[in-house]
Amino acid sequence: MSATPPGPIGDPVFGNARRYADDPFTFMRACADSYGDVIRFDLGPRETYMLTNPSDVERVLVADANRYRKPSLGDDAIRTLLGDGLLLSEGETWRRQRTLANPAFHTGRIGALAGPMVDHTDEHLSGWADGDVVDVQLETARLTVRIIAHAMFGTTIDDATVRTVQEHLEPLGARFEPDPRRFLIPNWVPTRENRAFDDAIDTLEAVVDGIVADRRGTERDPSIDPAGADGVAVAGPPGDPDAAVPMDLLSVLLRAYDRGEQTDANLRDELVTMLLAGHDTTALALTYTFYLLSRHPAARERVEREADAAVADGRPDAADVRGMAYTDRVLNEAMRLYPPVYTMFREPKLDVKLGGYRIPEGAALMLPQWVIHRSPRWYDDPEAFDPDRWLPARRSARPRFAFFPFGGGPRHCIGKAFSLMEAKLILARVCSTYRLAYEGPELSLRGSLTMHPNHPVPMRVRER
Repeated sequence: MSATPPGPIGDPVFGNARRYADDPFTFMRACADSYGDVIRFDLGPRETYMLTNPSDVERVLVADANRYRKPSLGDDAIRTLLGDGLLLSEGETWRRQRTLANPAFHTGRIGALAGPMVDHTDEHLSGWADGDVVDVQLETARLTVRIIAHAMFGTTIDDATVRTVQEHLEPLGARFEPDPRRFLIPNWVPTRENRAFDDAIDTLEAVVDGIVADRRGTERDPSIDPAGADGVAVAGPPGDPDAAVPMDLLSVLLRAYDRGEQTDANLRDELVTMLLAGHDTTALALTYTFYLLSRHPAARERVEREADAAVADGRPDAADVRGMAYTDRVLNEAMRLYPPVYTMFREPKLDVKLGGYRIPEGAALMLPQWVIHRSPRWYDDPEAFDPDRWLPARRSARPRFAFFPFGGGPRHCIGKAFSLMEAKLILARVCSTYRLAYEGPELSLRGSLTMHPNHPVPMRVRER
């Protein structure tokens, strides 16, 4: 195998971590521009290798997926937060939990959730008035928290609980922002940041434990599933009172718990993972979409026309959003320019060869959507907002993993179809009624587990 890949020279002790922490987006792009397909740098206690060629990303995520695992990155904070939920679990644990979760995300059930998604959106929009200025990031996050709780937990959370969740996301996010000093300070040291992180986890776990306690005993009640009859599975012969059971995720997990296949820790890990991952990425995709539409009036008007058509006969449903072809392209372009998950990590289980270089077992592999999505190697005028680059002929000319906002391979995001339908239904309701105009500073970004605006995202609400 070949020698070590090229990369930037780092500082003593901290390596390249200071530059990365100052601006991860500029650092990753500069490395890609300077060093090519495989780049080596130090972000702390272990070697990191960044891959910028879609063919190498596809090998890691798809063709050779069994050779890689999720890394620990030398910090157990993420494990403390998400435990053995679907995002982090490995091997037989992941296969068991994924198999359990699959029915909750079945295509038919997702389609049947359109009605509840619209109901929550309409209720949320009833608090908007012509001329209001709203923080669209906060507004979409509050809405998507309600939707994920109802759709996947079979429960309706009140305003106070939504505020509790939102207020405790900030210290969680801060804990995962790049910081070159973090690996030098153990998690048990009672710094202000560590105390805030621990308090936030305790609060979110208490919210989840309360939901589980309220739902115990209802896991075989078909009426609990917001997807209605389409979200109910037949488990026994006709006439059996237990034949029809709800397929929301919490009902599925509670029935597995009754069979001895889940523990209290399993339940908590899966629900915290779903609550956080299931609402945050969709809210961010919508935030960046509204921002881009505000800056591109021609695209906004085309989305408005599709939204008007979707609601022309009343409430939009799954069939209506399938007809929103231009809106779908706008969402893809928003996730290309501003991918909520801006980089992914894997760790080789054994020495591997990528891009002609040897990558040692246990190294951190960085698969950066931010870099690949904006590369001039794969996109003409990559900084431009151009939804029509997602027309079939143009899309098929690019490598498959030149765009991977939901990951790929066996570990692809289980909620992809759910998220995309939810986003298009919310866009249909908002854009058929209102026109949002951005009134904030030039957009700046910060990296955490996901990519967030570094400031509020104020939008002026105008009735159409």
